Amino acid sequence: MPTHLLDPTLRATARQGAGRMAVLFALSLAAAGVALALPTALGRALDALLAEGDAAGGPALLTAGLVIAQVLVGVLTTVLTAGADAHGAAWLRGRLLRHLLAAGPGAAARFPEGDLVARATGNAVHAGAAPAALAAAFAAAATPLGAIVALAVTDARLALVFLAGLPLLALLLRAFARSAGDAFAGYQRAQADIAGRLVDALRGARTIAAAGTEEAERRRVLDPLPRLGEHGLRMWRVNARATGRAAALTPLLQLAVVATGGLLLAVGDLTVGGLLAAARYAALAGGVGLFVGHLNRLVRARAAAVRVGEVLAVPPQRHGGAALPPGGPGRVEFRGVSARRGGREVLRGLDLVVPGGSTVALVGRSGAGKSLLAALAGGLAEPDAGRVLIDGVPVTDLAPDALRAEVGYAFERPALLGGTLAPTVAATIGLGPGPAPPPERVAAAARAARADGFIRTLPAGYATRCDGVPLSGGELQRLGLARAFARGGRLLILDDATSSLDTVTELHVARALAAHTAARTRLVVAHRAGSAARADLVAWLDEGRVRALAPHGELWARADYRALWAADEPARGEAAGTSEARAGGAAGA
Repeated sequence: MPTHLLDPTLRATARQGAGRMAVLFALSLAAAGVALALPTALGRALDALLAEGDAAGGPALLTAGLVIAQVLVGVLTTVLTAGADAHGAAWLRGRLLRHLLAAGPGAAARFPEGDLVARATGNAVHAGAAPAALAAAFAAAATPLGAIVALAVTDARLALVFLAGLPLLALLLRAFARSAGDAFAGYQRAQADIAGRLVDALRGARTIAAAGTEEAERRRVLDPLPRLGEHGLRMWRVNARATGRAAALTPLLQLAVVATGGLLLAVGDLTVGGLLAAARYAALAGGVGLFVGHLNRLVRARAAAVRVGEVLAVPPQRHGGAALPPGGPGRVEFRGVSARRGGREVLRGLDLVVPGGSTVALVGRSGAGKSLLAALAGGLAEPDAGRVLIDGVPVTDLAPDALRAEVGYAFERPALLGGTLAPTVAATIGLGPGPAPPPERVAAAARAARADGFIRTLPAGYATRCDGVPLSGGELQRLGLARAFARGGRLLILDDATSSLDTVTELHVARALAAHTAARTRLVVAHRAGSAARADLVAWLDEGRVRALAPHGELWARADYRALWAADEPARGEAAGTSEARAGGAAGA
């Protein structure tokens, strides 16, 4: 088998299925042995019939037994191959999922969602078939090799005639493997492109419907279709060309062997049964079509494994075994932090200290790196350079359980996982490492997030199953906030987690954030001036660095800072008033 078919993911898939592959390899070899023994048995049965006029002897019974064995081995091989393929695909999908979870959200962001789905479904199925395909291909290669040996045993001249055309068959297989691999890889890429565009369209279905752009979106999603068709047609042509050349070459080799056998029969060097066996062996030795089929499976598996391997090549997040010092204030430090996203350096040598026990708002224009900085603070992403520390301990040195127990998150679009992990609303709020919080703590967190009221209107209240619960964007965000409030820890990070709340609800949540959460330090990604005004300090991000770190009221005196909130006129006025009141109170104190 060509060595370029063996990439690391394919080798790992073959190793995990080594037991099944060994059984299939043995069965395939048994099938090859039966196929090679059958022509000799047929030839001897024919010679016995011609010589004795009786075909009921030992050769005939042996032939019947070999036919039955061939059928049984074929059925067993088919069943075990299906099981091995399913097991390989399941193992590869599990490995891919575990690696994505270990690599963190940043890894998933490197690939479009539809592309990841394509890699974890269709590509994993093709790559998972590698163990069975490898066993079948090796055994399929054994059949023609054994047939050539059998020709040599029958008469060396027959083998020499066949071997004269063997280099042409080898060139045919090599060209097929190379061309089919390129065509199938291109087909998979186009397929994944369509899947990614379709996922985007489904996510924005309401916007598309409201804008009346269904036809334009359909054209966008299907734009890669000609490329898909081109690669599919190329795959068909490669298969057709290989099959056609094999169909032209193989009969010529078989005819040459049969003609040579006829001459040997004429001079008495070969029996009629021997000629029949030689003709069958020539057919088996020239069985390129069967081997091309197995080779095609391997080529598909290799192309699919390369795409799965691209995801597996993303390094997992670094973790250590350290714990945070007990009773720490929750001080967060960014030292020379640089981070790239989408080929762009978003943060460049950023330095920032979030004092323990404070609330710091992260503000800046779109693309300034607010969410990225929030992800770095809690270990959901890793910097390309520099370090992030919590109470003096680098985040990458912390044990995963210790980090998640001390850092809580609330997001703009929190997920209701449902299923066995968090089947009910109460389980969703209490989701996190360690034992679930008691019901009274869950209810207190929901009240603090202003979610208790609508939860009690659900069919079963806190016991309502999450699957299919109709929630508005604001209600979903309040559940996410309740989840963050329900856990203890020294750091709470809100990544635009109040964007869907009305102003009154947001104000109540902000008060609860300061008074009813166990977190000592709070980092808030703020898109409203009112949110920034209620923080102790504002970290203003600009061009990858912290442009200023000061209270909102102090920054408000700067025209360029006020320009950040130009599109937030009502909140700007509220923020200004709040800031002035806070500043006046501080001056009076």
